[in-house]
This record gives sequence, structure tokens and C-alpha cells, in this order.
Amino acid sequence: MRLLHTSDWHLGRSLENRSRLREQEQFIDELCLLVQDEAIDVVLIAGDVFDSVNPPAFAEQLFYDSLARLVDGGKRQVVVIAGNHDNPERLAAAMPLANSQGITLIGMPTTNICSLNVAKCDQSLQLAALAFPSEARLKQLLTKDHQEEQVREAYDLRIANIFGKMANAFSETTVNVAMTHLFVAGSHETDSERPIQVGGAYTVRPSSLPQNAQYIALGHLHRPQSIGREEFPRIRYAGSPLAYSFSEANQAKSVSIIELHPPIAGKEATFKEVILTSGKPLIRWQAQNGLQEVYSWLDEKRDANAWIDLEIYLDDILTHEQLANIRNSHQGLLNIRPVFTKQETIARHERIANQPIDMIFKDFYARQMDGAQPTEDVVQLFLEILDEANNEHEDKQGGSTDATDTSND
Repeated sequence: MRLLHTSDWHLGRSLENRSRLREQEQFIDELCLLVQDEAIDVVLIAGDVFDSVNPPAFAEQLFYDSLARLVDGGKRQVVVIAGNHDNPERLAAAMPLANSQGITLIGMPTTNICSLNVAKCDQSLQLAALAFPSEARLKQLLTKDHQEEQVREAYDLRIANIFGKMANAFSETTVNVAMTHLFVAGSHETDSERPIQVGGAYTVRPSSLPQNAQYIALGHLHRPQSIGREEFPRIRYAGSPLAYSFSEANQAKSVSIIELHPPIAGKEATFKEVILTSGKPLIRWQAQNGLQEVYSWLDEKRDANAWIDLEIYLDDILTHEQLANIRNSHQGLLNIRPVFTKQETIARHERIANQPIDMIFKDFYARQMDGAQPTEDVVQLFLEILDEANNEHEDKQGGSTDATDTSND
């Protein structure tokens, strides 16, 4: 039986207010070709298909279109579990229609095993599929009476018990797989995963996952990675298909393909990581030689099809015209962060210290408003607000002094 493991699509997510829809569509196109070329029997999607519990309509449309293309009229089956970003009830709402097409949608945690008959290979899959097991979804409560260590141990034990019940259905004559969406101890996070742990309570030990599962498909972490040092990566995060933050810059994205046989067959499992080519890479530029180095990169059209986070070392402030020229020369430039030399920082502080406050405000206003100058009324309003703030501060300081003197008496 050939399975493809993917997760964390985050349909509907943007990057610095830039749409990723076209890149997500390209990923779906690549995935649909891949399942066909690799003769995949079952596609496992381990949670976070959407980026929010209330996804935009285009994201839902893309998701349901992708499911229809993946099953391809019954050529293969698809199983989807809810992640921490998904609305479990909303995800599972289409279950009556989906089931008839060979699609299984699991929203809430359950101890029910998912049994699939895969006619093409004449085998059965026993899938212990556990949707994101939050405290609320498990109907457990964190209380003030519990110490952090107790909560962590209780949660870990609960997950182990749930998987233990499902794993009772595993047998020597079936392919036995587990799938869930959570944080397993020993794995590595990136900035684009929004935390699901509360004081570490949601961290699960690898030993709490079903030991008799031939493969454990994980979702939540965006970096593709395996847990443990076994030659066959039995416990694995597929990772996200696109990079969703610059903490994932230069990170290869992939899906996992596993071929399994029932244990009774005595055949070894095989694993293949397929690197994805769709989507734009996220690249960090560090222009330590200043503005001229940036212009040189732009002239050579460096990383033309990428999202760029630029850090530029400067001796002076960039003008509005210079900023506009840089941005207009590369449509993928998202962030431009100046890093001033120590000498320039000292000089700027000295210039500011010797300037009247209204001039400092005008300079700040122009930088924030793309070169526009504030009217005299705006400057006067700023000075009045500043004066009120200074008076309030002086009153508070005076009050605290009086209180201190009284206590001393």
C-alpha cells in the first residue's frame, strides 16, 4: 500500500499582507500530478488545511477542489484530520457527501479507528487518526490546583490512552498507521507555527504514540523532520508545503511517500521524501556593504522569483526616493530594515539632542508619511499633547514624593 503524507497547507494565509493563493494553487497542481505518477493509494492530510477557523471562501473552494482532484473518481482515498487552526465542526460538516467519494474528514478527537479497504492493492488500512487534541476538544480543563508538571503528565497520559484504545484494532493482516496533529518532544519549531502549548502541557513524548504503528504521520510543525534515529523514519512531520515565515528561509519543502505491507507479509517498509518545487522561496538578504550592494543584486535580478527580507547596513538614513527605487525594482521585497553603524547611531542621537522638538516631530512625520510634511495645525496639536503628557508625568512624580514623605513621618 502506497501512502502520501502531507500537512499544514494553511489555505488562505498571506505573507506580510501578500496573497499566497497562486502559490497554494501551484502546490495543489503539483500534488495531484505526484499522486498520479507515484500510484498513491491513500493521501493522509495531518491537519491545518486552513489558516483560520473562519477561512475565506476562496480557501474553502480550493480545499474541496483539491479533494475532488486527489480522489479522482475513486482511484484513491483521502483522510483529513483537523489541526489547531481548523474549525473541527466546519471541517467535518461535509462528511456525508465526502464519505461517498472516498474522503474521510475527522474534526473532533475520537477513539474510533478509521478502517479503509483499499481495493487496488487488496489490503486494509487501520488508521488511528486523532484530530488536534486540545484540552477543550478532549473536554479536559486546566485548573489552578494543578501544577504545570501534573498537567503535562496528565495530558501525555490521556493521549497515550486514546492511541492505546485505537491501536487495539491493529493486526498482523492489516497496514497499521497513526496520524495526529500535535507537538512531539524532540522536534523543532519555527516562528510560523502559532503556539499550541500552555506551559508545555501539550507536548507529548514519542513513547506515548502507538508503538505498534508501522508509520506515524504528524502535522503542526512546518519543518519536515523525523523523530528518533531509526533508519526508517517511523515518526515524521511532513511539514508545510510552502514557507510561511522568514524563519523558514532557504528551507526545502516536501511530502512523504511510504510503502507499507501488512506485518504478516514480512516485507520492509520504504520511505521517500519528495522535494516540492511549487511556491516562492523566502530569502534573507544582508547587504553589509550598503546601498550599492543592494543595487548590484537588483541589477543582476537576484532571487527574482522569491519573497525577500532585506537587512541593509547604512551610514545614513534612506531617503523616500531610495526606498521607492528599491521596492519598485523587486516586487517580492517585503521588509527593508536599516542597520546603522555605531558612528551613525551616535551622530543621529547627537543631532536629535540638538534639535527643537517640533523639528524632530516633522522629521519623524515625513519618514512615516512618505515624505509629506505636517501642517502647522498638526505640529501644534502634537506639542499640546506632549505638554499635557509632561504635566501628567510631573503630577504623578510629585504625588509619589508626597506619599513617600508621609510614610516616613
